[in-house]
Amino acid sequence: MPKINGNEIKNGNVLEHKGGLWSTVKVDHVKPGKGGAFAQVELRNLRNGAKLNERFRSVDKVEKVRLEQNDYQYLYSEGEMLVLMNMETYDQIYVKASILEDRLPYLKEGTMVIVEQFNEEVLKITLPQKVTFKVVETEPVVSGQTVANSFKPALLDNGVRVMIPPYITEGTEIVINTETLQYSERA
Repeated sequence: MPKINGNEIKNGNVLEHKGGLWSTVKVDHVKPGKGGAFAQVELRNLRNGAKLNERFRSVDKVEKVRLEQNDYQYLYSEGEMLVLMNMETYDQIYVKASILEDRLPYLKEGTMVIVEQFNEEVLKITLPQKVTFKVVETEPVVSGQTVANSFKPALLDNGVRVMIPPYITEGTEIVINTETLQYSERA
């Protein structure tokens, strides 16, 4: 693994630090009036989600880790596990469903995902940015309600409640942004 200087750390880097794998969430490069420059880095542990704030001087060396990324298709759930198939080798892997946290309800059978691994250990699953769902329950349109920035609650066919524009009715297919977990557009 390549070693980089503390001043070369960027957002999104994965570092091996203090015996764990950490993703950089936020990096601030500081040049104080006295003393040497340093990077104030907010880190998140890829295995347990713990957070850590560290200060790296430009002379400090850190190991930058490269995660292997592969396209997988989500096949089905088996208890607390997700069954995914590598689209190049057709190998199947089992991954704990908890890795997706609050994004789990947005995973549909047959969905293509990106799996990031380090030494065969799955550390992250990235869903497509936009996923389509059907509105199964919502309030009727209230006449005189302005479209500007009023939203109403809706229940989707995946069991999740979201806020949608007032003109959307039951049975309409909508697109949800999986990064913000909010309504994006009509499908």
